[in-house]
Amino acid sequence: MAEPPDRSLSESDEAIMRATYRALRDHGYADLTIKRIAEEYGKTTAAVHYHYETKEDLLAAFLDYILDQFAAAVHDVETTDPEQRLDLLIDKLIADAEDHQDLLIAMLEMRSQAPYNETFGERFQQNDEYVRYMLRTVIDHGVREGVFSPVDSEHVARALMMIVDGARTRAVVLDEADTLGTARQTAAEYVDAVLLDDD
Repeated sequence: MAEPPDRSLSESDEAIMRATYRALRDHGYADLTIKRIAEEYGKTTAAVHYHYETKEDLLAAFLDYILDQFAAAVHDVETTDPEQRLDLLIDKLIADAEDHQDLLIAMLEMRSQAPYNETFGERFQQNDEYVRYMLRTVIDHGVREGVFSPVDSEHVARALMMIVDGARTRAVVLDEADTLGTARQTAAEYVDAVLLDDD
């Protein structure tokens, strides 16, 4: 996978996505309804259904929206230095999640539906592929520049994603105070050990 598809949103769609974010954050996936999204949107349920026929359609669009937001945040990083770029990318994946605990819970609830919901499964798969693509791209760039040791960038990207996914799951399921901080430190130690040559 290369770049995510261009999915420009209308002003109304953007507002519905923001309303969905707030409703998921406040109520979680299990208690999410079109009515609650409409209340956050400040309009009727009919207004939401005008844009999205079902809740599943809306949530599929919301997962696309989250991926697009992440991609935009990554592309806004103004550095070409591979080590700094990788560091900032890992921050986006782990450290920034600390400010969105309620959304993390809702996203984990949605992820748990992926084996039974093909639409969700496809979106989470797409998200994972894109993040691994971003990690591989930065790592490969660092290897070419001589900043990183020669490695299998796919393997390293998958290992970093295991740290990220494990941390997010533990932070939600076990409600451990410093899980994300520990994961961020572990990711940094892994990068130092595997990618950075001390010689």
